[in-house]
Amino acid sequence: MPDYVVTLESAWFLRDVKSLDDAIGIAISEAGKRLNPAAKYVEVEAGFLTCPYCEETLSSAIVVADTALVGLVLEMKVFRAESPEHAERIAKSVIGKALREVPLKLLDVQPI
Repeated sequence: MPDYVVTLESAWFLRDVKSLDDAIGIAISEAGKRLNPAAKYVEVEAGFLTCPYCEETLSSAIVVADTALVGLVLEMKVFRAESPEHAERIAKSVIGKALREVPLKLLDVQPI
């Protein structure tokens, strides 16, 4: 059975933040704390978007009225999965249990 790296995207909502850098740091920290006991092997990073007009890379976070929405990228290695779809289900299950009520979207599944 092959091994896979599953990459998921998540939306993290925060209140009472003053800057974009604070929002990104707090979102990564909070996600890491919630993943730590059960899924400490999940890598958490800030997400990026590509501008459709100029094709530059932009941060996937926004702060309006001291409230932030931060896009996070979660990466997990899944060992001995039957298929890429099975690896996706395993990753969503493990990460979803730790990050309850946080939306997750599949970005990529790559064999190791």
